[in-house]
Amino acid sequence: MEKVRGAIEHVIEGKTDQIKLALVVLLAEGHLLVEDVPGVGKTMLARAMGRAIDCKVNRLQFTPDLLPSDITGVSIYSQATREFEFKPGGIFANIVVGDEINRASPKTQSALLEAMAERQVSSDGITHTLDRPFMVIATQNPIEMEGTYPLPEAQRDRFMARIEMGYPTRSAELDMLDHHGARDPLADLEPVASGEQVVNLIKICREVYVADPVKNYIVDIVTKTRASEDLRLGASPRSSLALLRAVRARAAMEGRDYAIPEDVQVLALPVLAHRVLPSTASQLGGRTVTEILEGLVASVELPDHR
Repeated sequence: MEKVRGAIEHVIEGKTDQIKLALVVLLAEGHLLVEDVPGVGKTMLARAMGRAIDCKVNRLQFTPDLLPSDITGVSIYSQATREFEFKPGGIFANIVVGDEINRASPKTQSALLEAMAERQVSSDGITHTLDRPFMVIATQNPIEMEGTYPLPEAQRDRFMARIEMGYPTRSAELDMLDHHGARDPLADLEPVASGEQVVNLIKICREVYVADPVKNYIVDIVTKTRASEDLRLGASPRSSLALLRAVRARAAMEGRDYAIPEDVQVLALPVLAHRVLPSTASQLGGRTVTEILEGLVASVELPDHR
């Protein structure tokens, strides 16, 4: 994973934390939502990650006229065999890059639900299992931008984590002008890991030990979101499981075979922020979800993991 991170950093300047989080989501068998304004490298991050790993990568450009069958596939009648044949859609890949996912209608967005949750696609009564590793990296512009649709709550809940790229620092932007101004950095990016290696690393992450106090810490934080008056929608039980899996992956990335409470603190916001909704009073008061969650996490007593 260090080799993969290094390869991606040759393309994405000055975004080490975002790249590390993306790799944590990969090892935790989750899906990543990258949200920010146009032009800050959202799609480049997804493409670089796909190029750094030797596996099948498909890109889906979400537009208002994209159909669900374009994603999942469709059965076509064959004159030769006189039978219907299933033609796989763009979801049949190891890494699926969903570019500007919120520019498609909610109906089309919902075509991803089964694949993201169960890693399979059902068509005409037949279930097609997706290959492993399988990860959806979706990019979206802020909902205030023209021509966007808000993601349904069920769709957001299936993304393990959400990150914001942010604008680069001055030095990183100068490096970008030097390295990217004359050539495409993706053209020089060679795979440094195989899909089979990633699957083996995922299995290793599952064996990371998480003590009961750390598990209780996760549940306490998630429960706080459901009881908070500042939120009208708390985190789901799926978010508890997602946070646990992400914590295991981060511990492994840090070279540990056990998780610590600090892993939970680092991952709580990216895993939970897109799953909760602020109350009307919080919105009128100008409080953001990030501020609310930071306060909730700080209010939960840190367990002693020794």
